[in-house]
Amino acid sequence: MPVGTVIIVSYNSAQHIESCLQAIADEDSWDILLVDNSSRDDSVQRARRALPRLQVIANTANRGFAGALNQAAAIAQGEIFLVLNPDAVATPGALAKLAETLRQNSVGAVGGLLVKEGNGPEEGFTVRRFPTLGSMLAELLLVNRIWPSNPWNRRYRCLNLDYSKLQEVEQPAGACLAVNRRIWDRLCGFDDRFFPVWFEDVDFCRRLHELGQKILYCPDAVFRHSGAHSVSRLPFKERQSFWYGNMLRYFRKHHAGWEVAIVRIGIVAGMTLRCALSLFGQRPTGRPLWEMLAGYGHVIWQYGFRTSNLNSRKKSPAVSSAVL
Repeated sequence: MPVGTVIIVSYNSAQHIESCLQAIADEDSWDILLVDNSSRDDSVQRARRALPRLQVIANTANRGFAGALNQAAAIAQGEIFLVLNPDAVATPGALAKLAETLRQNSVGAVGGLLVKEGNGPEEGFTVRRFPTLGSMLAELLLVNRIWPSNPWNRRYRCLNLDYSKLQEVEQPAGACLAVNRRIWDRLCGFDDRFFPVWFEDVDFCRRLHELGQKILYCPDAVFRHSGAHSVSRLPFKERQSFWYGNMLRYFRKHHAGWEVAIVRIGIVAGMTLRCALSLFGQRPTGRPLWEMLAGYGHVIWQYGFRTSNLNSRKKSPAVSSAVL
Protein backbone atom coordinates (compact mmCIF):
# COMPACT_ATOMS: atom_id res chain seq x y z
CA MET A 1 0.00 0.00 0.00
CA PRO A 2 1.50 3.37 -0.98
CA VAL A 3 1.83 6.32 1.41
CA GLY A 4 -0.73 8.07 -0.71
CA THR A 5 -1.59 9.26 -4.21
CA VAL A 6 -0.43 12.39 -5.96
CA ILE A 7 -3.38 13.63 -8.03
CA ILE A 8 -2.62 15.98 -10.90
CA VAL A 9 -5.31 17.52 -13.11
CA SER A 10 -4.08 18.68 -16.50
CA TYR A 11 -5.75 20.90 -19.06
CA ASN A 12 -3.52 22.10 -21.88
CA SER A 13 -0.57 21.72 -19.49
CA ALA A 14 2.09 20.51 -21.95
CA GLN A 15 4.39 23.41 -21.11
CA HIS A 16 4.67 22.36 -17.44
CA ILE A 17 3.69 18.72 -16.99
CA GLU A 18 7.11 17.18 -17.66
CA SER A 19 8.88 19.29 -15.03
CA CYS A 20 6.16 18.53 -12.50
CA LEU A 21 6.37 14.77 -13.04
CA GLN A 22 10.15 14.56 -13.27
CA ALA A 23 10.44 16.23 -9.86
CA ILE A 24 8.45 13.41 -8.22
CA ALA A 25 9.59 10.54 -10.44
CA ASP A 26 11.70 9.01 -7.64
CA GLU A 27 8.89 9.12 -5.06
CA ASP A 28 8.42 5.34 -5.17
CA SER A 29 6.26 5.28 -2.03
CA TRP A 30 3.59 7.37 -3.76
CA ASP A 31 1.19 6.48 -6.55
CA ILE A 32 0.94 9.20 -9.19
CA LEU A 33 -2.33 9.69 -11.04
CA LEU A 34 -3.00 12.19 -13.80
CA VAL A 35 -6.52 13.17 -14.91
CA ASP A 36 -6.50 15.00 -18.22
CA ASN A 37 -9.54 17.14 -18.92
CA SER A 38 -9.58 16.71 -22.69
CA SER A 39 -6.49 18.81 -23.42
CA ARG A 40 -6.09 20.08 -26.96
CA ASP A 41 -2.29 19.87 -26.74
CA ASP A 42 0.02 16.91 -26.13
CA SER A 43 -0.14 17.00 -22.32
CA VAL A 44 -0.86 13.27 -22.01
CA GLN A 45 1.88 12.20 -24.41
CA ARG A 46 4.48 14.33 -22.64
CA ALA A 47 3.32 13.06 -19.26
CA ARG A 48 3.67 9.43 -20.30
CA ARG A 49 7.17 10.06 -21.65
CA ALA A 50 8.22 11.84 -18.47
CA LEU A 51 6.95 9.12 -16.12
CA PRO A 52 6.20 5.69 -17.62
CA ARG A 53 4.68 4.36 -14.37
CA LEU A 54 2.12 7.15 -14.38
CA GLN A 55 -1.54 6.18 -14.33
CA VAL A 56 -3.62 8.39 -16.61
CA ILE A 57 -7.35 9.00 -16.85
CA ALA A 58 -8.09 10.68 -20.18
CA ASN A 59 -11.47 12.42 -20.20
CA THR A 60 -13.24 13.13 -23.47
CA ALA A 61 -14.69 16.35 -22.03
CA ASN A 62 -13.62 18.89 -19.44
CA ARG A 63 -15.02 17.80 -16.06
CA GLY A 64 -13.55 20.80 -14.29
CA PHE A 65 -10.85 20.80 -11.62
CA ALA A 66 -13.10 19.59 -8.78
CA GLY A 67 -14.81 16.93 -10.89
CA ALA A 68 -11.49 15.52 -12.06
CA LEU A 69 -10.14 15.39 -8.50
CA ASN A 70 -13.19 13.45 -7.35
CA GLN A 71 -12.83 11.13 -10.31
CA ALA A 72 -9.21 10.38 -9.32
CA ALA A 73 -9.97 10.03 -5.62
CA ALA A 74 -12.49 7.28 -6.38
CA ILE A 75 -9.67 4.96 -7.50
CA ALA A 76 -6.68 6.42 -5.59
CA GLN A 77 -4.76 4.37 -3.02
CA GLY A 78 -3.22 5.27 0.34
CA GLU A 79 -4.19 7.40 3.32
CA ILE A 80 -3.15 10.74 1.82
CA PHE A 81 -4.31 12.53 -1.29
CA LEU A 82 -1.88 15.18 -2.54
CA VAL A 83 -3.55 17.62 -4.93
CA LEU A 84 -0.78 19.01 -7.11
CA ASN A 85 -1.05 21.44 -10.01
CA PRO A 86 0.96 20.72 -13.19
CA ASP A 87 2.79 24.03 -12.77
CA ALA A 88 3.91 23.21 -9.19
CA VAL A 89 7.34 21.56 -9.06
CA ALA A 90 8.22 19.78 -5.82
CA THR A 91 11.68 20.29 -4.33
CA PRO A 92 13.46 17.27 -2.77
CA GLY A 93 11.69 16.03 0.36
CA ALA A 94 8.58 18.17 -0.09
CA LEU A 95 6.14 15.25 -0.31
CA ALA A 96 7.67 13.55 2.75
CA LYS A 97 7.38 16.77 4.75
CA LEU A 98 3.69 17.13 3.90
CA ALA A 99 2.99 13.51 4.85
CA GLU A 100 4.97 13.80 8.09
CA THR A 101 3.18 17.01 9.10
CA LEU A 102 -0.21 15.51 8.28
CA ARG A 103 0.43 12.44 10.43
CA GLN A 104 2.15 14.00 13.42
CA ASN A 105 -0.33 16.77 14.00
CA SER A 106 -3.57 14.83 13.38
CA VAL A 107 -4.93 17.53 11.12
CA GLY A 108 -7.23 17.40 8.13
CA ALA A 109 -4.94 18.97 5.52
CA VAL A 110 -1.53 20.55 5.02
CA GLY A 111 -0.36 23.08 2.43
CA GLY A 112 3.20 23.76 1.34
CA LEU A 113 5.24 26.83 0.50
CA LEU A 114 4.86 28.09 -3.07
CA VAL A 115 7.87 30.01 -4.35
CA LYS A 116 8.19 32.01 -7.53
CA GLU A 117 11.23 32.88 -9.60
CA GLY A 118 13.96 34.14 -7.32
CA ASN A 119 12.82 31.70 -4.61
CA GLY A 120 10.70 34.26 -2.77
CA PRO A 121 7.38 33.17 -1.22
CA GLU A 122 4.34 33.68 -3.41
CA GLU A 123 2.86 36.21 -1.03
CA GLY A 124 -0.87 36.73 -1.13
CA PHE A 125 -1.49 33.40 -2.84
CA THR A 126 0.25 30.62 -0.89
CA VAL A 127 -2.05 31.17 2.08
CA ARG A 128 -5.22 33.22 2.43
CA ARG A 129 -8.06 33.64 4.88
CA PHE A 130 -11.63 32.86 3.97
CA PRO A 131 -13.34 35.59 1.93
CA THR A 132 -15.43 38.06 3.87
CA LEU A 133 -17.89 40.65 2.64
CA GLY A 134 -15.32 43.38 3.21
CA SER A 135 -12.48 41.61 1.41
CA MET A 136 -14.63 40.80 -1.61
CA LEU A 137 -16.02 44.32 -1.88
CA ALA A 138 -12.44 45.62 -1.81
CA GLU A 139 -11.71 43.30 -4.74
CA LEU A 140 -14.90 44.05 -6.66
CA LEU A 141 -14.67 47.83 -6.32
CA LEU A 142 -10.98 48.05 -7.30
CA VAL A 143 -9.95 49.20 -3.84
CA ASN A 144 -7.18 46.58 -3.83
CA ARG A 145 -5.77 47.95 -7.08
CA ILE A 146 -5.74 51.53 -5.84
CA TRP A 147 -4.74 50.78 -2.23
CA PRO A 148 -3.15 47.28 -2.07
CA SER A 149 -2.20 47.63 1.60
CA ASN A 150 -5.74 48.29 2.78
CA PRO A 151 -6.71 46.34 5.93
CA TRP A 152 -9.24 44.08 4.17
CA ASN A 153 -6.70 43.01 1.57
CA ARG A 154 -3.88 42.59 4.08
CA ARG A 155 -6.01 40.30 6.20
CA TYR A 156 -7.50 38.31 3.31
CA ARG A 157 -4.17 37.69 1.56
CA CYS A 158 -2.25 37.21 4.84
CA LEU A 159 0.28 39.85 3.84
CA ASN A 160 1.77 39.81 7.37
CA LEU A 161 2.35 36.05 7.38
CA ASP A 162 5.65 34.66 8.67
CA TYR A 163 6.40 32.15 5.90
CA SER A 164 9.16 30.49 7.91
CA LYS A 165 6.81 29.21 10.63
CA LEU A 166 4.72 26.03 10.79
CA GLN A 167 1.26 27.31 11.68
CA GLU A 168 -2.47 26.79 11.47
CA VAL A 169 -4.09 28.59 8.55
CA GLU A 170 -7.50 28.85 6.92
CA GLN A 171 -6.98 28.34 3.22
CA PRO A 172 -3.74 27.20 1.59
CA ALA A 173 -3.64 27.31 -2.19
CA GLY A 174 -5.03 24.25 -3.93
CA ALA A 175 -1.86 24.11 -6.04
CA CYS A 176 -0.33 21.75 -3.45
CA LEU A 177 -2.64 20.48 -0.74
CA ALA A 178 -2.24 17.19 1.15
CA VAL A 179 -5.51 15.87 2.56
CA ASN A 180 -6.23 13.07 4.99
CA ARG A 181 -8.21 10.50 3.00
CA ARG A 182 -10.63 9.91 5.87
CA ILE A 183 -11.46 13.62 5.94
CA TRP A 184 -11.79 13.72 2.15
CA ASP A 185 -14.34 10.93 2.29
CA ARG A 186 -16.31 12.60 5.09
CA LEU A 187 -16.55 15.76 3.02
CA CYS A 188 -17.35 13.81 -0.17
CA GLY A 189 -14.41 15.49 -1.86
CA PHE A 190 -14.60 18.76 -3.76
CA ASP A 191 -17.89 20.32 -4.85
CA ASP A 192 -17.88 20.03 -8.63
CA ARG A 193 -20.56 22.68 -9.02
CA PHE A 194 -17.63 25.12 -8.87
CA PHE A 195 -17.06 24.54 -12.56
CA PRO A 196 -14.57 24.55 -14.18
CA VAL A 197 -12.25 26.33 -11.74
CA TRP A 198 -12.01 28.88 -8.89
CA PHE A 199 -13.28 28.78 -5.31
CA GLU A 200 -13.59 24.98 -5.17
CA ASP A 201 -10.51 24.81 -2.94
CA VAL A 202 -11.80 27.67 -0.78
CA ASP A 203 -15.10 25.86 -0.33
CA PHE A 204 -13.34 22.59 0.53
CA CYS A 205 -11.18 24.24 3.21
CA ARG A 206 -14.21 26.06 4.61
CA ARG A 207 -16.14 22.79 4.94
CA LEU A 208 -13.11 21.14 6.49
CA HIS A 209 -12.94 23.85 9.16
CA GLU A 210 -16.67 23.56 9.81
CA LEU A 211 -16.03 19.86 10.44
CA GLY A 212 -13.74 20.88 13.30
CA GLN A 213 -10.51 19.96 11.49
CA LYS A 214 -7.35 22.04 11.32
CA ILE A 215 -5.27 22.96 8.30
CA LEU A 216 -1.55 23.61 8.65
CA TYR A 217 0.97 25.46 6.51
CA CYS A 218 4.34 23.65 6.29
CA PRO A 219 7.26 25.89 5.23
CA ASP A 220 9.61 22.92 4.73
CA ALA A 221 7.48 21.52 1.88
CA VAL A 222 8.62 23.79 -0.94
CA PHE A 223 7.17 23.88 -4.46
CA ARG A 224 8.27 26.11 -7.32
CA HIS A 225 5.12 27.52 -8.87
CA SER A 226 4.42 29.24 -12.19
CA GLY A 227 0.68 29.81 -11.86
CA ALA A 228 -2.38 30.38 -14.04
CA HIS A 229 -1.08 28.34 -16.97
CA SER A 230 -4.54 27.09 -17.98
CA VAL A 231 -6.88 29.91 -16.98
CA SER A 232 -4.70 32.51 -18.70
CA ARG A 233 -5.66 30.93 -22.03
CA LEU A 234 -9.39 31.19 -21.46
CA PRO A 235 -11.31 33.80 -23.48
CA PHE A 236 -11.81 37.01 -21.53
CA LYS A 237 -15.58 36.61 -21.20
CA GLU A 238 -15.24 33.06 -19.86
CA ARG A 239 -12.59 34.04 -17.31
CA GLN A 240 -14.81 36.80 -15.98
CA SER A 241 -17.89 34.58 -15.90
CA PHE A 242 -16.19 31.65 -14.16
CA TRP A 243 -14.52 33.75 -11.45
CA TYR A 244 -17.51 35.93 -10.58
CA GLY A 245 -19.98 33.07 -10.90
CA ASN A 246 -18.05 30.81 -8.55
CA MET A 247 -17.35 33.62 -6.12
CA LEU A 248 -21.08 34.28 -5.92
CA ARG A 249 -21.75 30.55 -5.56
CA TYR A 250 -19.34 30.44 -2.61
CA PHE A 251 -21.13 33.34 -0.91
CA ARG A 252 -24.54 31.77 -1.46
CA LYS A 253 -23.28 28.57 0.10
CA HIS A 254 -21.52 30.02 3.15
CA HIS A 255 -22.92 33.50 3.83
CA ALA A 256 -26.21 35.11 4.77
CA GLY A 257 -28.67 36.25 2.12
CA TRP A 258 -28.15 39.94 2.88
CA GLU A 259 -24.41 39.56 2.28
CA VAL A 260 -25.09 37.86 -1.06
CA ALA A 261 -27.33 40.78 -2.03
CA ILE A 262 -24.57 43.29 -1.21
CA VAL A 263 -22.05 41.24 -3.19
CA ARG A 264 -24.36 41.36 -6.21
CA ILE A 265 -24.61 45.13 -5.88
CA GLY A 266 -20.83 45.21 -5.66
CA ILE A 267 -20.56 43.17 -8.85
CA VAL A 268 -22.75 45.63 -10.75
CA ALA A 269 -20.87 48.66 -9.37
CA GLY A 270 -17.47 47.11 -9.96
CA MET A 271 -18.23 46.01 -13.51
CA THR A 272 -19.70 49.43 -14.34
CA LEU A 273 -16.51 51.06 -13.05
CA ARG A 274 -14.40 48.71 -15.17
CA CYS A 275 -16.49 49.55 -18.24
CA ALA A 276 -15.92 53.25 -17.64
CA LEU A 277 -12.19 52.79 -17.20
CA SER A 278 -12.03 50.72 -20.38
CA LEU A 279 -13.75 53.46 -22.34
CA PHE A 280 -11.03 55.85 -21.16
CA GLY A 281 -8.27 53.52 -22.27
CA GLN A 282 -7.52 51.81 -18.97
CA ARG A 283 -7.39 48.22 -20.21
CA PRO A 284 -4.75 45.53 -20.86
CA THR A 285 -2.59 46.14 -23.91
CA GLY A 286 -3.89 44.32 -26.96
CA ARG A 287 -7.31 43.59 -25.48
CA PRO A 288 -10.02 45.03 -27.78
CA LEU A 289 -12.55 47.33 -26.18
CA TRP A 290 -15.57 45.40 -27.45
CA GLU A 291 -14.28 42.19 -25.87
CA MET A 292 -13.87 43.77 -22.46
CA LEU A 293 -17.23 45.53 -22.55
CA ALA A 294 -18.94 42.30 -23.63
CA GLY A 295 -17.32 40.39 -20.78
CA TYR A 296 -18.18 42.98 -18.15
CA GLY A 297 -21.72 43.33 -19.47
CA HIS A 298 -22.24 39.58 -19.30
CA VAL A 299 -21.16 39.52 -15.65
CA ILE A 300 -23.46 42.45 -14.79
CA TRP A 301 -26.46 40.70 -16.30
CA GLN A 302 -25.69 37.14 -15.25
CA TYR A 303 -24.59 37.73 -11.66
CA GLY A 304 -25.87 41.17 -10.84
CA PHE A 305 -29.44 41.12 -12.12
CA ARG A 306 -30.48 37.56 -12.89
CA THR A 307 -32.29 35.83 -10.04
CA SER A 308 -31.43 32.23 -10.93
CA ASN A 309 -30.22 30.20 -7.96
CA LEU A 310 -26.63 29.08 -8.52
CA ASN A 311 -26.96 26.43 -5.85
CA SER A 312 -29.54 24.66 -7.99
CA ARG A 313 -26.97 23.88 -10.66
CA LYS A 314 -26.76 20.14 -11.15
CA LYS A 315 -23.61 18.18 -10.64
CA SER A 316 -21.41 17.90 -13.71
CA PRO A 317 -22.64 15.02 -15.87
CA ALA A 318 -20.54 11.92 -16.21
CA VAL A 319 -18.42 11.81 -19.34
CA SER A 320 -16.54 8.99 -20.92
CA SER A 321 -12.88 8.50 -20.09
CA ALA A 322 -10.10 6.05 -20.64
CA VAL A 323 -7.67 4.76 -18.04
CA LEU A 324 -4.30 4.37 -19.76
